[in-house]
Amino acid sequence: MYENVTGNQRILNMENIKLILDSSSNMETNEKENLQVVPLTISFGGQDYIDDQTLNMGEFLSNMNKNDVAGKTTCPSIHAWLEALEGTEKAIIITMTSGMSGTFSSALQAKKMYEEKHPLSKIIVVDSRSAGPELTIVAHGIEQMLKGNMRFVDLEEAIADFRMNTHLLFVLQSLHNLSLNGRVAPAVAKIAGLLKINLIGTASKEGKLESLTKARGMKKALREVFKYMQEDNYHGGEVIIDHCKNEKDATTLKKKILAEYPDAKVEIRPMRGLCSFYAEEGGLMIGFHE
Repeated sequence: MYENVTGNQRILNMENIKLILDSSSNMETNEKENLQVVPLTISFGGQDYIDDQTLNMGEFLSNMNKNDVAGKTTCPSIHAWLEALEGTEKAIIITMTSGMSGTFSSALQAKKMYEEKHPLSKIIVVDSRSAGPELTIVAHGIEQMLKGNMRFVDLEEAIADFRMNTHLLFVLQSLHNLSLNGRVAPAVAKIAGLLKINLIGTASKEGKLESLTKARGMKKALREVFKYMQEDNYHGGEVIIDHCKNEKDATTLKKKILAEYPDAKVEIRPMRGLCSFYAEEGGLMIGFHE
């Protein structure tokens, strides 16, 4: 599919189409690659934290661990998306799941406003039905499509097909924030912490984060994650493991994957603000393509 494309055409395709993601992707803006990250805002303890490259993660996590009242997250405004689109003729926006945030909705409204003002522009908005590293896996898939000779009009369907083969799993060591925000009973969170019970979950096809099982200790939890990856038809595709101050367990999981699939591309990254707010210290998020 990509063989007859010249180097110049590849560069032209990549330069002409801007890729825009929200900060739940744990990515950073890269102007050279025509990639922009639009931040969400996290609020707790009477303070707002903008989830961009300037966010001091050490300070953020320290304050979050001391916090004992419910916090909230705010999606990017329509204006923020319009600013990211400014000057582009073609763009693809990938947002975190509409099942948990209004981010997709605000991006869709911005697309309509931008296309009305710029009738020749073409904007695709993708609801990832996920969060964290799965967004990056989808972005990497799109980048490969853009390097080929695929027409822009065919991209939306191709992205939907690609997304059918991407997945998210997560491991939570702390349920503190989930209990503060009413997602888990405080007593359950306390017992889970005392007994070192980890919650393993996934993003459903509807884009809801749901629990799969519980495991006592990280060793067992990582075995469960690998088992669920294989149940999701994993056969050595790209994997991204995002961690919240837990590179040790991320590395253990990476070794486990590579032992079985030596040619797999497995990347480890630190989480940014939004994912850290939900996954908390010790948490892992695993995005992968089959």
